Amino acid sequence: MRIAVTGSIATDHLMTFPGRFTEQLLAGSLDRLSLSFLVDELEVRRGGVAANIAFGLGGLGLHPVLVGAVGGDWSDYQLWLKEHGVDTDSVHVSTTRHTARFVCTTDADHNQIGSFYPGAMSEAGRISLSRVAERTGGLDLVLVSPNDPEAMLRHTRECAALGIPSAADVSQQLAVLGRADTRALLDRPAYLFTNAYEAVLLQERTGWTEQQILGRVSTWVTTRGADGVHLEQAGVRPLDIAAAPLRRGVTPEPTGAGDAFRAGFLAGLAWDLGHEQAARLGSVLAATALETTGTQTYTLRRTPLLARLRAAYGDRAARQVAPRLTALR
Repeated sequence: MRIAVTGSIATDHLMTFPGRFTEQLLAGSLDRLSLSFLVDELEVRRGGVAANIAFGLGGLGLHPVLVGAVGGDWSDYQLWLKEHGVDTDSVHVSTTRHTARFVCTTDADHNQIGSFYPGAMSEAGRISLSRVAERTGGLDLVLVSPNDPEAMLRHTRECAALGIPSAADVSQQLAVLGRADTRALLDRPAYLFTNAYEAVLLQERTGWTEQQILGRVSTWVTTRGADGVHLEQAGVRPLDIAAAPLRRGVTPEPTGAGDAFRAGFLAGLAWDLGHEQAARLGSVLAATALETTGTQTYTLRRTPLLARLRAAYGDRAARQVAPRLTALR
């Protein structure tokens, strides 16, 4: 199964604030907000939603096609992704803009404040999926993840026109998309990914009820953090999958966990494991990512991955995945 992952490619600047954001907010003064947080840690990491998901898929041996826009400063990043099994030959390289930047601060309660500079991502709308499909010999699934809005809309329209199944992951872009564009991105995708907050926000942005959205998507996958994963299909009993537990004594770093989940879930689909098993694999990858700082710093190894699946979901879950992990050492 050839999966194209469209979306942002960026560098993450991740900082840790030892206090709590809420303690710095004064009632009655929020209309004149001016805050500065003294952080005690800084990590500069490779990131971007599409690149993170492609990294996870590549680590599992699926060789995804990355589709996005970057600046001329991305040569080292490109080499890194190629070394981790990602096809980067459909990435557009801008001649005038830098690769996008994400700057994020996490407090003691794991709340986050982030800013995103799009840079070269603004040119992602120039990329033609038909050319990507032609170059690769065809695409079986296209994930439309957060990106320049015009690129997201173009890729969604192209999937419909080319008859390529798509998966919609609007997430961070819900903050800037209007109603018409948000609705357009839900043009009968095979899968819709949200977290619990985004699931509610999506209803507000579209003006559609949960049932109306379910009438437009084949499968709606909602991640709920420690509460696990919720899968819904119209007319079908919902499916809930428990989260894979974290190792004792580990302080979770939430950035990129959702991307790792998507990588594992999409891998499960590619391997025809079914929705429940795909969600389990996604949850194990999310837990693995949560235990590392940065979004592409976790390492996937066959024995630890199977042990984690077995511990969280039983022997049968591990046995189903084991034959697929031929690319892992």
